[in-house]
Amino acid sequence: MHVPEGAPLYGRDPLLRSLVPRLTGLAYDERSRTVREHQGDLPVVLVTGHHGMGRTAVLDELASRYAGRLPLARVRAVPAESEVLPSASADGTAPVASTLAGLLTELVCGLGPGLRRHFPVLVPGLFAVSGWHRGNAEQRDAACLRCARLLLACRLAGGDENALRHTWATAVEGRLEAVEAVEAVEAVNAVNANVDTGTDTDADTDAGTDTDADTEQSRQALGGALVAEYVDRYRPTAAQEWYRSRFPQGVRERDPLVVLGEWFRQGGDYRHAAEQSLVAAFLHDVAASYGRLQRWNREPWPLVLLDDAHCAAGRDFLQLLLEHRALPERPDHEELVVVATRLGGPPDGTPDAVRRDLAELVRSSGWERKGLAPSAGLLTVPLTPLARDDILPLLVRDRPAPPLHPHLASAVHSLTGGHPAVTTVLCAAVLDATERGRSVGPRDLLGLGTGDGRPVGEAVLERLLPDRRQRDRLTMLSLARDSTAAEALADHLRLQGPDQLPANSATDYLEDQQWQQHTDPDRPLVTDPLLRTLLVHEARRTTQGAADGRGWHEIHRFLQLHHAQRGESGEADALRHMLAAGNAETVVATLTEEFQSEQDEQAASHWLLCLRYAATAPTPPTGEWTDERTQVALGAHDRRYSNLHEIERCVNRLLHAQWHVSEPHAQPDPDMCRAVGEELAFLSPRHPSWHAVLSQAARSWPVAARQKRPFPIPGQ
Repeated sequence: MHVPEGAPLYGRDPLLRSLVPRLTGLAYDERSRTVREHQGDLPVVLVTGHHGMGRTAVLDELASRYAGRLPLARVRAVPAESEVLPSASADGTAPVASTLAGLLTELVCGLGPGLRRHFPVLVPGLFAVSGWHRGNAEQRDAACLRCARLLLACRLAGGDENALRHTWATAVEGRLEAVEAVEAVEAVNAVNANVDTGTDTDADTDAGTDTDADTEQSRQALGGALVAEYVDRYRPTAAQEWYRSRFPQGVRERDPLVVLGEWFRQGGDYRHAAEQSLVAAFLHDVAASYGRLQRWNREPWPLVLLDDAHCAAGRDFLQLLLEHRALPERPDHEELVVVATRLGGPPDGTPDAVRRDLAELVRSSGWERKGLAPSAGLLTVPLTPLARDDILPLLVRDRPAPPLHPHLASAVHSLTGGHPAVTTVLCAAVLDATERGRSVGPRDLLGLGTGDGRPVGEAVLERLLPDRRQRDRLTMLSLARDSTAAEALADHLRLQGPDQLPANSATDYLEDQQWQQHTDPDRPLVTDPLLRTLLVHEARRTTQGAADGRGWHEIHRFLQLHHAQRGESGEADALRHMLAAGNAETVVATLTEEFQSEQDEQAASHWLLCLRYAATAPTPPTGEWTDERTQVALGAHDRRYSNLHEIERCVNRLLHAQWHVSEPHAQPDPDMCRAVGEELAFLSPRHPSWHAVLSQAARSWPVAARQKRPFPIPGQ
């Protein structure tokens, strides 16, 4: 399959070739220094966008360009339940982290080999907050593997990471057992001393024995053993003094690494203070790696690439980093370049963040810290969709072949809205189909397949909606008009919800995935046009020939009856589902009857609204319906309807023309646009009170169809 290259990166040059080089001091694709834009204070660059907008592609490109040329760390934040063992990413993929400590570990592993100092303050702190519950082998292996990777990255040890992991697990657990044995002997001696002196011996004599492996006391003891093992091996005196200066006077007599671990495991405000110390230690070590010589030689600043920063680990790291940089008396002026990505838009509660479009980054970021709010250190850059001119190069074939449809690029853009991932898949599918000799028109796009034989709609929906259960649920519920209709349909189809109504669960999922916010119960469940189009097409494909009331026609008949019960307010929806089920004759008859019987001048707007909305109906599956809209609209089948009154024949042509031009992803057919105006103009003088309204629609609707704008309703 021919895969067009670089679609997610079209239009990203201001970020890749201008902004990041000015922040790092290193040119994008040349082995040369470049002028830095900021000195002493850098913004955190947060790249935002929906699924498939190219967020990860931007980081991939930066990683490929800068790896080996400056200290670089690439990490992907993931939900807490997604990570078991840390990965060394030997396969070239970005390592993942689900916690702040795990993320800092990956940053050390990425940046450590390229920095002059190998994190002498942070690494002891990461050991201090590591640990596991006694008896939990999975936790032990994960913690010790992280410790082994830290030691190897910082050149504190050598050899194989698995062997080093096993060595540390054995040493720490052996040290803990020795401490517990001593404590047990001391406890027994104390009991015997109490008996000899006649002291009350009703106290629990098992106080010095092993407690349950899952208790927090056991974990604290194990953490202390891990710290003791590290201190005995590496004597981190300078690090201990650095952490001691951050604690209150009352605990400064104790080992600060032990206190750091206790506060971290205690949670709440204590954990937040411990995490502040860890991030401060990270930035301190980075700053200490750039002395006068490095600055005089204009060595490029280190680069951190953080993907999916909306997950907890990434969110916590960025917040703590921004808080540290906002301190009025900032102790360390590290110049670490951070480019992070976030699903959706900028985070809430960042009023002082600076927002810049891609085009504004060519010569300057326009960022300057204003105020001491943490969000003042944030520069957000939303990724924009591709333009039509960006799509045309993706449809260029490698070897001579018959020309493609002249409006194919426009059709792809109309369908996708310039969404990079969907555009890339569709263009690849077009080239793949034409190489096999198939002629592809604008209306064929969603019927194409990928190189492995899967339908393109199925392939892109898996990427845009990762949760299969919610994706399957939304495929069906996308056919409903609103939440009420969706719940009725869910009940009819016996869709099960996890802990709430299926429609509510589906909208919560869409909001969680940043596709929409605050879904209006009177609006469609899926508000994004592209996503809704893909879901409806997938429903058309998967329901064809289905039984048990789950077929396309059965679903739309059920929804038609649901809306018909609402009376006049549900008429437009009922007609739309009737047309989606392929019953155009009844829709025409209903519209004709209203045209001939309704005399109220105000009713003209309602009639046009019903016509306009009904014509947005999705077409039935091709195997169960033949598309003759063009022929009917242009009068080629008028002889078939010779028994009908001329008004009904006109409404029939008008409905089919309107249905044809209302498809969101198809280029407007000039003949169909003209037919809409001509049929409305024919009807205008044939109604006693609707003449003005229909005459105005006859002029404005063909223009709206050609320009793919909403069809205006006169008087509204």
